[in-house]
Amino acid sequence: MQLTRRALAAATAALAASPAFAAARRPRPLAIAHRGASGERPEHTLMAYKLAIAEGADFIEPDLVPTKDGHLVVRHEPEIGGTTDVANHPEFAGRKTTKVIDGETLTGWFTEDFTLAELKTLRARERLPGLRPQSARYDGLETIPTYLEMLDLARAESRRLGRTIGTYPEMKHPSYFASIGLPLEHRLADFLKANGLNSHSAPVFVQCFEVGALKTFATLSKAPRVFLVSREGGPADMPKTTYAEMLSGSGMKQVAAFADGLGPEWPMVVPIVDGGLGPATPLVAEAHAAGLKVHPWTVRAENGFLPAKLRKGANPADHGDVDAVYRALYGAGIDGLFSDFTGLSVKVRNEMFPA
Repeated sequence: MQLTRRALAAATAALAASPAFAAARRPRPLAIAHRGASGERPEHTLMAYKLAIAEGADFIEPDLVPTKDGHLVVRHEPEIGGTTDVANHPEFAGRKTTKVIDGETLTGWFTEDFTLAELKTLRARERLPGLRPQSARYDGLETIPTYLEMLDLARAESRRLGRTIGTYPEMKHPSYFASIGLPLEHRLADFLKANGLNSHSAPVFVQCFEVGALKTFATLSKAPRVFLVSREGGPADMPKTTYAEMLSGSGMKQVAAFADGLGPEWPMVVPIVDGGLGPATPLVAEAHAAGLKVHPWTVRAENGFLPAKLRKGANPADHGDVDAVYRALYGAGIDGLFSDFTGLSVKVRNEMFPA
């Protein structure tokens, strides 16, 4: 069968416009392991990071909080009652207290009230044992890692595997920690300098939900910065401003003045509509027009975290059609993606972006 020139041109144009062809022309989005392979191992442990690397992660994410003696340790928040066995240590019973952090009242044990040596006596455990019992089987096997221990792991695995594995630290609650004399920005900048990561091309992204912390960090380090945003609320250091307001109008250009990337909650890229996935929003195109990379967070595979129409069965712990979420996000033109299940996200990414 012979094609006319007009038919051939039409076919070529249709192919060029197809999502699969467009994906093939773009660089592969980064696979970012959210708290490590946190769907399969207790979050923020070295075994969670090692598994994520084995599953193909390009970057592994540590949330950073300080200890009483100024070390940067890897926990999602300063309160550690939900992710360690601290409640089983009678010697620390008196440390249980109530604090207000970013307007939220929390009761428990907090990293800033412990030295690193004391934290190292605790054991990590699964945050969601009812939802992730297979991960809870690894409770008690490891301690809370420092950022240095995690970085050492990433570098050792990079040498072993012959590929670069970066780290993606988040400064947690920087306004709060500054208010109690433990500012994060200088500690993190000094750490990156001491470890050869004070460069815009270094395998690191520094992320934060607060504007002031990113602006301060920009004066201290050349490492790339990512501004995190969510569908609701706004920066803790700008209580009268919402994230939605910051991204409207010329907002993207203003964000680009202090950040290199944007980390939106994933439904800001592909919205949930009538229990399913709607068409992609303009967010990626607008961010790219302002020179920002886009790294959405966080895709989880369990039914309990998925839109109603993507769930399989009634058990919230069972996996639903998470591949549909990955495909939609990768198809929307993102530059990287946070997931609790690195292997699942890498599988879909590699199918859409063959090597």
